[in-house]
Amino acid sequence: MRALVQRVSEARVLAEGRETGAIGAGLVALIGATHDDRPEDADWLARKIAGLRVFPDDAGHMNRDVREAGGAVLVVPQFTLYADARRGRRPDFVAAARPEQAEPLVERFCATLVADGVRVERGVFRAHMRVSLVNDGPVTVMVETPARAGAGS
Repeated sequence: MRALVQRVSEARVLAEGRETGAIGAGLVALIGATHDDRPEDADWLARKIAGLRVFPDDAGHMNRDVREAGGAVLVVPQFTLYADARRGRRPDFVAAARPEQAEPLVERFCATLVADGVRVERGVFRAHMRVSLVNDGPVTVMVETPARAGAGS
């Protein structure tokens, strides 16, 4: 699994004309899954993001995670994180997991964040979304689950 994480001062997502999630300070996590991802990968990724120390402490150093900062996470499913644009001008999405595989992984990711004490808001799977955010910093981090022996990408 892969996540593009941005520290934000505010963010919201609209799907089909209605707001489905909104946060103040926190993280926006764009989440993608590939074919060999497993539930354990969703758990690992959620715990990694919950523990990312990207929020400032009293001295202004990035030493606090989203929970310590009193923030939330806006989770946006995004299969395009597995786009391959190395050849031609049109990206291919062969490496992205099919929706019926990816959706339960994104749901597991959200459930693990909640179990770890993080407030979660969400986008909508398989919907056209409009995501608005104010990147704070800017701080943007790519997080990917560790490779497993014998696993393809």
